[in-house]
Formats: sequence, structure tokens, C-alpha cells
Amino acid sequence: MKIFQCGHCDHALYFENYTCENCGHLSGFRDTDRKMLTFNPHGDVLISDREQIEYKYCKNNEYEVCNWLIEKNDPNDYCSACQLNRTIPNLSDKENFEKWQHLEVAKHRLIYQLQKIGLILISKEDNEAGFCFDFIAQQNNPNLMTGHANGVITILLREADSVLREQMRKQLFEPYRTLLGHLRHEVGHYFWDRLVHSNEKVLTGFRAIFGNEQLDYGEALQNYYKDGAPKNWQKTFISKYATSHPWEDWAETWAHYLHVMEMVETAYFFGINVKPIGKKKKLKAKVTFDPYTIENFDVIIRTCVPLSFAVNSINRAMGVPDMYPFKISPGVVDKMKFIHQLLLPKR
Repeated sequence: MKIFQCGHCDHALYFENYTCENCGHLSGFRDTDRKMLTFNPHGDVLISDREQIEYKYCKNNEYEVCNWLIEKNDPNDYCSACQLNRTIPNLSDKENFEKWQHLEVAKHRLIYQLQKIGLILISKEDNEAGFCFDFIAQQNNPNLMTGHANGVITILLREADSVLREQMRKQLFEPYRTLLGHLRHEVGHYFWDRLVHSNEKVLTGFRAIFGNEQLDYGEALQNYYKDGAPKNWQKTFISKYATSHPWEDWAETWAHYLHVMEMVETAYFFGINVKPIGKKKKLKAKVTFDPYTIENFDVIIRTCVPLSFAVNSINRAMGVPDMYPFKISPGVVDKMKFIHQLLLPKR
């Protein structure tokens, strides 16, 4: 994620800021060039501080779940991220509303990243080949689950409950479980259909490294939940769940590829360098590049490993879990390289 600044006083802004915490000017994100704009809070219209151009907020701004901007004369009421929503929860329920807010924070960060990669994002409401989000409560339907099906990404509201999410993480023996992680994983399934399945040459390459996705999916999941992950799974898989089926291996690897890219991009914009005193070279990292501009994925991963080790160490010093509790083995790096090379032409 980039670093953003107020257009009025140059104070630092977070991606989710609705106002500048220093001067009080309104703030909003323009996705066409990934810039944060600010506006006089006492004006009748939104005229940007630096450019003096008029905008309007996405309609979901009234719920404080979106700070994205739309050109004043744009016929759309919703921004490019919120146009992807097909179903939102019943907002008369206060608990539902708070959970939706958390989901929207994660979704907007996902869309930021997918746009930066250069992927075409089409709403399923406008085109059957597109995708959409259903943010819904499970209620009395126990069969309803978080997942992806034919472009519909369903996220259960309970995933936005930090207590329940932690309980699920422990129950499933997962080292990491976040809303953003869920969204990155599920959108990976959608892009498998778009980028891999639809291209015979890419599909052949996929099968050579991830395995044959024609294996019965339901049976594979049953076997996984019955027998667990195979011995020494860490050599070629990023997680235990990735071992269940090639589709899940792809989605898990895709999600972690996105984790890595955003970690390194954020470090780049902050000018973060890792140079431990008296330690070996392999623990050093100098983040001097935007990873989205780098063709050689080895350069990115060599930077990510010491960077994540340093951040994990800081987390432990503060008494909180590791930010990135995973080991990226050479076998997983090969899978990430496949994804990286597949996405390069999109940029």
C-alpha cells in the first residue's frame, strides 16, 4: 500500500481515512491513479484541495464503509469497488452493520491490489463473466458457507467477528485467519477460471506444477478432512489446506502471493530496510523497488523473507502473534513464480 498525504496540510493519511486527523479536511480515494484527495469540510461541494476538481463520494460513504470518489458527472452512484457488491447484510441489525464495515475495509484493500496488478474487474451484475460479493448472515441455513461459485464470492458475516474467527482458526489448526486472507483466497478461485481454465497452454503449465484439477473435488475434500495433510507437506505447499486439491492449492498460493506483494510494496513506500547488527547477509533486506514492477520473482521473495522475519520479531516483542506465520519453501516459490509470470502481462 502507498503512503498518502493530506492535500491541505501534508499530514499522513491512512487508506481508510475519511478525514485528515490533523486539519480536519475530508479525504477520499481516487482509484484511477490511486491517490488520496482532500476537501474543505465546510464547502457545499467536494472541490479537491490540490486540483480544484469537483467529485462526489460513493453512495456507501453515508454508511462510513467507503471513502472512494467518483467524478461529479459520472452516472454511477457507487464506486468501482462497491459496484461489485451483490448482497449486503440487513443494516437494521447493529451487529450486522459493524461486521459489514470490517468486510468493506478488507474488500477495498483487495480491490486496490487487483487494480494495481492490472486485472479487469467486471461486476457480475453487468456481465455474467464478472464476479460479485455476497456478504450475508448464515442464519438458519447451516449449509451456507464462505466460498466461491461461478463468480459469486460469499463471505459469511461471522468471519468479521474476531472472537468467532479466532475460535475457527484454533478449531481448524490454522496459523492465520483474516478477512483479507479470505477475500484473497476466494477471488483466487474466480481468477483461476478466468486466467487458467480458459487458456489451454496455461492450464497445461498449471497441471505440471499444481496437479490435475480434474480429480473429484468433493472426494478430495472428504479425504483431507478425514486423513489430514500428508507428511512433509511443507516442502511443496503453503498450508495444510492447500494439500486438499489443486484448486485449493492454487487459491491458497494465490492469496499468499498477494500477501507477499503487498508486504513488499508497503515496505518500499516506507523505505524500510532490514540490516541486523552482526548478523548474516541472508537476514538483510533493502527494499528499493516496487514489486509490481519487477519481473524476477526471486528478487521479491529474497526481500520478503528477511522482512517478514523482522516484522514477526517486532510482533513477538509486543506480545502478539506473528504477522506472517508461514515458511515459504522452494516448492511454494515455484508456484508463486507461475502466478507472477501469469500476471506480468496484465501490468
